[in-house]
Amino acid sequence: MTDQTQSISSVAPAAKARAKAPFSLSRLPDAMTGWLLSLPLALVLFFFLVLPIAMIVVVSFWGATEFSIYPAFQFDNYEFLLTSPVTYQVFFNTVKYALITWAITLVIGFTVAYFLAFHVRTLTWQIVLFLLCTIPFWTSNIIRMISWIPFLGRNGIANSTLISMGVIDEPLDWLLFSDFSVILAFVHLYTLFMVVPIFNTMMRIDRSLIEAAYDNGVKVVPSILLTPYEVDASNYQALVVDSGYLKAEDLQ
Repeated sequence: MTDQTQSISSVAPAAKARAKAPFSLSRLPDAMTGWLLSLPLALVLFFFLVLPIAMIVVVSFWGATEFSIYPAFQFDNYEFLLTSPVTYQVFFNTVKYALITWAITLVIGFTVAYFLAFHVRTLTWQIVLFLLCTIPFWTSNIIRMISWIPFLGRNGIANSTLISMGVIDEPLDWLLFSDFSVILAFVHLYTLFMVVPIFNTMMRIDRSLIEAAYDNGVKVVPSILLTPYEVDASNYQALVVDSGYLKAEDLQ
């Protein structure tokens, strides 16, 4: 009887201590803990992403006058959108600007990345020149876009310089608010995003593979077209180069 009393008296304080212990996520099942940890972010995404998109979809079916919109369920907005030639003109211009910008940024980005990776020998100068490329991105996109207006305007630096040099007699109107200015601004905005991945990829190319390609008679820019990879075979490697495949024993 005494032993039972002592055991009960020892269990009671432990139970009270557990009852008074603060709440902890570690006491919950792993699945519930994960849901609770993701709940704040889920609420933020719901109220600031899912709910606004749902409201836009609902309002897109409302009717509209010249000055206001009113609740309704009709397809007039979608009919106007899909039958208007302006819609297809906007889509065409978007694709056109995207392709032209992609081509120009690819040429510029590849050239800059190739120069930094293969012609700048020291790591210090590579870092310095790469940081110089990022300086324009220290400001916001809006400021960088607006900065072209005083440069390309009718009384801007470009027209004033060309007139003073006698190249043109009157300002060029197509320098600003034109396809040229749009593409120029996009190229200025996105060139660095083309330089970075190409530069990182080129820095991973083993220079010994380039020398091996030269030694085996590859003449067409092997450092650009050469990509190493391993083949699942017994001690066999291949180099994909412009002239075809070279076995590993040919490089030794």
